[in-house]
Amino acid sequence: MLIVEQFPVLVVAISLLSAFTILVAGLVNKKSCCFISIATILVQLVMAFYILNHVLTEGTIHYWLGGWKPPWGIEYVVDALNAYVLVIVLFIALICAIYSKRSIEHELPHKLVSFYTVYQLLITGMCGVTVTGDMFNMYVFLEIMCIAGYALIASSKIGLKAGFTYLVMGSIGACFVLLGIGFLYSVTGSLNMHDLSLLLPPLYGNRVVQAAFVFFFTGLGIKMAFFPLHTWQPDAYAYAPSAVSVIIAAAMSKVSIYAFLRVLFSVYTAEFIRIYAPLTTVISWLAAIAIIFGSVYALAQYNLKRMFAYSSVAHVGYIMLAVGICTSTTLGLTPAVMHLLNHAVMKGCLFLIAGAFIYKRAELWDIMKFPGLGRKMPYTGIAFIFTALAMCDIPPSAGFVTILYLILAFLEAGQFIFAAVILFSVIVTFFYFFHVVEMMYLRVGVEEEIEKERGEIPMSMLIPVFLLAALCWITGVIWLMKIPFPILDAVNSMFGLGVVP
Repeated sequence: MLIVEQFPVLVVAISLLSAFTILVAGLVNKKSCCFISIATILVQLVMAFYILNHVLTEGTIHYWLGGWKPPWGIEYVVDALNAYVLVIVLFIALICAIYSKRSIEHELPHKLVSFYTVYQLLITGMCGVTVTGDMFNMYVFLEIMCIAGYALIASSKIGLKAGFTYLVMGSIGACFVLLGIGFLYSVTGSLNMHDLSLLLPPLYGNRVVQAAFVFFFTGLGIKMAFFPLHTWQPDAYAYAPSAVSVIIAAAMSKVSIYAFLRVLFSVYTAEFIRIYAPLTTVISWLAAIAIIFGSVYALAQYNLKRMFAYSSVAHVGYIMLAVGICTSTTLGLTPAVMHLLNHAVMKGCLFLIAGAFIYKRAELWDIMKFPGLGRKMPYTGIAFIFTALAMCDIPPSAGFVTILYLILAFLEAGQFIFAAVILFSVIVTFFYFFHVVEMMYLRVGVEEEIEKERGEIPMSMLIPVFLLAALCWITGVIWLMKIPFPILDAVNSMFGLGVVP
């Protein structure tokens, strides 16, 4: 077995080991915690790139834990989709870890050891969900990820209520997922995803199998904040520590979406969707409502992080709308898979910038207190403008590419109403971001002294902000050049999508 074929289990194991290392090392020197976390995630990211390259050149990686052959043993399976998601998750996690050094020292100075220990457990959970090919193992890692998320959100005093709300909603979601797994096991006797995909087709008409899908849809819908199961999200995103808002919005949500895609297409398969066509209609219309709801509510917000949170509700709608249309277009899952990366980069950058404002300007949340802020923090302000333009889908940004492929998919499928919903969202997005830019640059307080108050965030925070702001545009250009399209082609081929029967 090649060394790269050992990486799927190593990428999880070293992260778990690092969490214990951070806890012990923190008792000696708490400042070492951040550096241990950064070093660990960097090693994991290098492994993830090797895994992605191997999958695209050599094929899917199968790793049997303990040498036990599936379906009896737990199997880690890495194909084009989860290799791609693993790279996104670990890249965002690395950016967030670098940014968090000064941010967490400012917001949680007495909780450095516990923060980085739990943060590394969060990374462990996300990696585990991404690489596993076993349903129950996916559930276990999903709960590790979510429990760590609850703790990180509640680590600040103002985030305590939001963390508890997420705990309650997340636990309900976990129960639904576990019930779905139990239902499938009761009729198939297997937990291996590939084995289930072979056993389920003759049982698609079974009420237990159909009920299991409803449980999965509901439980994972809560985890990924899909409308109308998103109610925990705005407070969680708004009141979590700044670095935590970044990781849960840009990476954790993508893992939950990935888990849903994996269950829908690897376990139930595209044939299940084609047989039960109303399913795509339900997903599409819920996604359309999510887009309208999230966009309008974002427009109404005065708290910057809550505005970004409701914007995320709309963007989860973008992904799910692409999922709903995937069997009716030759583009398949292309727009959805694209937006996993595009939204992670754009929303990650926005929450980094929100954290920068809070770090530098004494817990600055209220948009109405932003007059002159663009000139007080000129570099962060420039990064915000570039990211906001990407969110407004100005070509050739990452946001523009998503919208372009979504509209092409809707036009090909003859679903013009959904193309209109997307255009409506783009217009509303422009207005709520313009409002923030107007407050930052076009309004100046009567008694403010801009030159006296000028100041920027530390370089360890500013560099991640500029890197993601640049990637909001570089990513768009790369997509337009079709450089990563082998990943998209592999995903569509794997799920039997991209060809309309």
